[in-house]
Order: sequence, then C-alpha cells, then structure tokens
Amino acid sequence: MTLQRLLAKDLAMYVILTNKPGFYRTELCEGLEPIEYYDYLFCGRKRAQYVIALLTKPLRVKIVDETGPEIVNFVPSKFLEKFETLEQARAKLQALASFGSMDIELRQVNL
Repeated sequence: MTLQRLLAKDLAMYVILTNKPGFYRTELCEGLEPIEYYDYLFCGRKRAQYVIALLTKPLRVKIVDETGPEIVNFVPSKFLEKFETLEQARAKLQALASFGSMDIELRQVNL
C-alpha cells in the first residue's frame, strides 16, 4: 500500500522519537520512516535529538541504553503518542522543548 493510501485511510501516524547521546538511542526500523530531525540545545549545548517519524504499521521500537552494559528494550508502538498530522507532531515537539525563559533551542537538522 502506498504512503498516500496509508495516510488517507488513517493507517499511518506520526510519532516523536528521542535520542539522548550517552544515555539512550532509539533505532529506526522498517515501518518507521524519518521525516524531520531536530537538535535540542540547552544553553547552547546539544542535549538530545528528536526525530519525527511516520509510523506505517504496528511494531516494536528498539531503544538501546548506552549508560553501562548495553541493554536493549523493545517498546510496542501502541505505547507511543501518535499524531494524525505532521503539524500536530511539530506543535507537540515545540511544547516539549520550551520552558519559561530558559535558554532552550530546537534546531531543525538537515540529514
């Protein structure tokens, strides 16, 4: 089924994935198509990377703990917050990345 048909039938949804270097990473797999990447900067220093991805089928998202011995968790996609549109996912990401008057920046990255 084409992407346009999946979107038209509400079978595809957008999700936000997080990578926090040195702590954990979320790995893309078949069924997760990356759409946009963002760096989260706090006081000018990169603290995390967000990926808005298109979820095209139910799956288990691989999350790898990088703090000690490598631990891998597979989280069912049903537990991820889903958004019907890319604009809704962007708005949620903006809300996550703002807190009062703190020096926080969300910068889109072209990969």
